[in-house]
Amino acid sequence: MRVSSRGVTVVALLADPDAPTEIAQRMARMLPTRLADKWGQERRFEVEVVSEPFTAETEDPPTLMRRIMDRGREENWDVVVALTDLPLHSHGRNLVVDLSYEHGLALLSLPPLGGFRLQTRARQAVEEAVLSLAGPQATGAEGPPGSQPLRGPFIGRLVPIHPGQVGEEEIADFRYVVSGPGGYLRVLLGMVRANRPWRLVPGLSKALAAALATGAVATMDSTVWSLAASLSAPRLVIAMVGSVALMIGWLIVDADLWHRTDEVSPEARKRAALYNASTVVTVGIGVLVCYVGLMVINWVWALFILNDRLFASMTRTPLHATEYWTLSWFVSSVATVAGALGSGLESDETIRAATYSKREQERRSVLRDNHGD
Repeated sequence: MRVSSRGVTVVALLADPDAPTEIAQRMARMLPTRLADKWGQERRFEVEVVSEPFTAETEDPPTLMRRIMDRGREENWDVVVALTDLPLHSHGRNLVVDLSYEHGLALLSLPPLGGFRLQTRARQAVEEAVLSLAGPQATGAEGPPGSQPLRGPFIGRLVPIHPGQVGEEEIADFRYVVSGPGGYLRVLLGMVRANRPWRLVPGLSKALAAALATGAVATMDSTVWSLAASLSAPRLVIAMVGSVALMIGWLIVDADLWHRTDEVSPEARKRAALYNASTVVTVGIGVLVCYVGLMVINWVWALFILNDRLFASMTRTPLHATEYWTLSWFVSSVATVAGALGSGLESDETIRAATYSKREQERRSVLRDNHGD
């Protein structure tokens, strides 16, 4: 690793497009000051953000580290930290970060940092990686007091991260991974966060149009009034769960979102299960947001359209606040089923774009092409 003779360490944040680039750009504003403060000596840091799809067509950490090393040789960078929102795997574990002290490189996978406080956790991880790579164990020069490989503080803040196995021929010197149920859940939440499930709502415009039209008509149907008034809370819950599950299943099957693998190794099966779990949770959150929106819209529509005398004469039940919510709840379940059918009018590409992050879309596109070949 090069160290500038003018007392300036140049740090490059090499980020995949979309979310990783946004995270890198936000942290780059305060990173130079924070690094200089933590270093505690007369050294300045310059931070550059480079947005490039460095994970294109591969998820292999050693291959990615070689790419990062080759890219770093082309520029006047002292430290390179690469960020991706793809989950990476090594020796059956989910990789968090690879470090090469010899070359001043770090590869950081964002999903293992979890789905909450991602910006803060990513900044902490990048800070520690940079300070560690610029420390005496990497350069032989004087560094900040207590500068060590990321054994203590990194793990303390980001439990259950721990050191992982590194092959003899790999560029990385140190590797940190997550394992166990807690680590699996953290990676899953991070993948869902990267997919941004709230984007599914505008991506289902045709499905929502069908659902809204069905809800508007159903709210005026006296038969629906009678059904809603006669249903108990458990049955309304069953109707809601069934309609949401139908919508989730229909979207996954119709848009071919299910991840399949031809590999028979346990690691490949675990990886496929993780991808499919993230798909179900991502689509599920998007559908639930749509359901709640439908419920509110149907409730507002019912307030304007229903007549209390007519409702009471048809259902033999007074029209109170409970009846409004019960009707809108039941109508939302009916409308969600219609929305599932309407989603068939959406193109598969539109649904995938609304469901997955940019890196995940490209990864799945490559897998489909390879499977077709």
